[in-house]
Amino acid sequence: MISAGDFRKGITFEMDGEVYQIVDFQHVKPGKGAAFVRAKIKNVMTGTIKDVTFNPTDRFPQARIETKEMQYLYNDGNLFYFMDNETYEQLPLEKEQVEDAIIYIKENENAIIRFYQGKPFEVVAPNFVELVVTHTEPGVKGDTATGATKPATLETGAVVNVPLFVNVGDKIKIDTRTGEYLSRV
Repeated sequence: MISAGDFRKGITFEMDGEVYQIVDFQHVKPGKGAAFVRAKIKNVMTGTIKDVTFNPTDRFPQARIETKEMQYLYNDGNLFYFMDNETYEQLPLEKEQVEDAIIYIKENENAIIRFYQGKPFEVVAPNFVELVVTHTEPGVKGDTATGATKPATLETGAVVNVPLFVNVGDKIKIDTRTGEYLSRV
């Protein structure tokens, strides 16, 4: 069991027969009255997000989430196929289940698939990936110290803001949790 006072981002718990994940939370102690926890929670199966207020003493069963590293194979337009590295079984997933992470994952690379009671509900990209820039405006010589950025399209289709000195063909490192450029490789 987990109490609402112990909520942190990423924690999963069961409430009203559904499984929720904490997206954001805030402990509030008003000047008058009892403290409470305001949380933004996401239903892991449907993806719906709602704001809920909890009493810090409210207790919920913690949901057991299984994770498995699987290899991304391909997409056929509708489904994205992942392969279990141990059993070689293929797992087709809907676009809604993969859309946040798939823009950072190339074919034949590994990703983490999260399961609840045997059902996949989320794909998580590695924290850092190295991808090649396929399109961006050319940088102007001497325009590198301003801290300005420009959009760049990567080989997976993701668009990130990069410094002006990054050109087409450069391999760059991206933090997939924030979608930010880190460095050239």
